[in-house]
Amino acid sequence: METSFIPPSPERTLEGWPDWSILIVDDEQGMLNFLVKTLAPRCHFVMSATSAEDGAQWLRGHHVDLVILDISLPGKSGVIWLKELRELGFTGEVILITAFADLDTAIEALRAGASDFILKPFRVPQILNAVKHCYERSRLRRENFVLRRTVSSTPGRAALVGGSPAMQQLRESITRVAPVNSTVLLQGESGTGKELVARELHALGSRAGGPFVPVNCAAVSPELIESELFGHAKGAFTGATRARDGLFHYAQGGTLFLDEIAELPLPIQATLLRAIEDLNIRPVGSEQLVPLNLRIVAATNRQLSDEVAAGRFRKDLYFRLQVVDLTLPPLRQHKDDIAELVAHFNLQLAPSLGVEPLRISEQEMDFLRQYDWPGNVRELRNLIERSLILGSLNVSALYPGVARGAPDSAAPALPTDLHTLEKMHILSVLDSVQGDKTRAAQLLGVSRRTLERRVAEWGAA
Repeated sequence: METSFIPPSPERTLEGWPDWSILIVDDEQGMLNFLVKTLAPRCHFVMSATSAEDGAQWLRGHHVDLVILDISLPGKSGVIWLKELRELGFTGEVILITAFADLDTAIEALRAGASDFILKPFRVPQILNAVKHCYERSRLRRENFVLRRTVSSTPGRAALVGGSPAMQQLRESITRVAPVNSTVLLQGESGTGKELVARELHALGSRAGGPFVPVNCAAVSPELIESELFGHAKGAFTGATRARDGLFHYAQGGTLFLDEIAELPLPIQATLLRAIEDLNIRPVGSEQLVPLNLRIVAATNRQLSDEVAAGRFRKDLYFRLQVVDLTLPPLRQHKDDIAELVAHFNLQLAPSLGVEPLRISEQEMDFLRQYDWPGNVRELRNLIERSLILGSLNVSALYPGVARGAPDSAAPALPTDLHTLEKMHILSVLDSVQGDKTRAAQLLGVSRRTLERRVAEWGAA
């Protein structure tokens, strides 16, 4: 097999595609040398082959983002091999080149799945423009996927609100950590704003121009999580009728946010550890290794050290994620921020709901400060949203049986320990939706699996 591998150049030009891997297939040595010399300084690596058969053998074990393919090759033609590549699920870009072509050939090439079509001889600017267009097309395809996912599942980026010492310390930590590419582990109770902090880390870091891809590990079934994260090849399992890229692919150049990482099954934890350490992934059912260029931010509302001790989380993965460990304070530890948070949610939610902002008295604000907020900032936000809809501060959601504006002495004697408060709150929400656990989990801002685990611990139905 006549092939050659050109490793990354130490002197890449400023205008290039340093994350991209390119395979060039042409039987003319002069053309191969020209393309390699042009592209190697601008790309992650360049591989060359002199036939479709040799190129196919390389692709069986390696990932490439772009194939530059001559139509006229010894043995299998470029167009025929391109059709086979698309049928096998190759999703990368393909530029076809040829010295002899007519309109029918160009139409056939585009129908076969070519991204571009160039006639020989061509100059350096032509091939660079073609590669640039392919790169932009690939980037836009990933961004569109991420945008659709973000719009359908997550709110827009918000600001960190609060001037308490706890919040100031958190902001300082984010400012220090954001510029580096180290893995970050966010720990904190449910509702403390871990995804918000992850988005801040991304926005203030060197990868801010890349995608931010969030995934809730508890929301994906254990049977599908590996394919969801790493992608799969065609025929990898029953129902895999085509190849599919995973979320690691769509996060290339940006940040992958793994929320509720403690919910990952142990086998997937091992695969994730290898991906972080080796900086590459292998899609399910594929022999290809795909190099990674992204930052991983993980989050959990459980103490991972306890999960490790219980044998539910891998110790080596825990230490690998804990390069930088940020713990988010619960709202009960920075109650001085409640007034500012209430004002923020009031102004943020009222226009979207089409209602007037709430007028909250100082007595009512004191009432809010007395509560321990087991659901943290998310619970406060949900309270303000419900109150805006009802037209008055809905304190009965916090203390059932206490009327709006009741004096402090009217508040019932409540337990002060967090676990009891959490249990009371969750059971109250469940009761308000007639036991619908899916709806209750949505209102609480947790996964149904997390809710079911809590209820099972208490022996409730």
